[in-house]
Amino acid sequence: MTSPRTAEAVKSPTRAISVPNLSVASAAIWLSLTVLLAGLAYYFLGYDQGVVSVFGENTYVHEFVHDSRHFLGFPCH
Repeated sequence: MTSPRTAEAVKSPTRAISVPNLSVASAAIWLSLTVLLAGLAYYFLGYDQGVVSVFGENTYVHEFVHDSRHFLGFPCH
C-alpha cells in the first residue's frame, strides 16, 4: 500500500524548463556588448589616471574608483 504523499507525487505533472532560443547573431551581439562593457570597466579601474583621461584633465574618475584599484592590485601612486 502506498502512502497518500507518494501517490500525489506520482500523479503531479513535471514542469518543463523553458530555454531561450539564442541564434548565432543574438549570441554574437550579447558577447560583443559584454566585451565592450568589460573593456570600459577595465579602462576606468585600471588606466584612467586623470592626466591621460579621455574625459578631461581631472581626477574625478580616478578618485571615485581609488579603493577598487588597490583592491584589484592596480598601482596608482
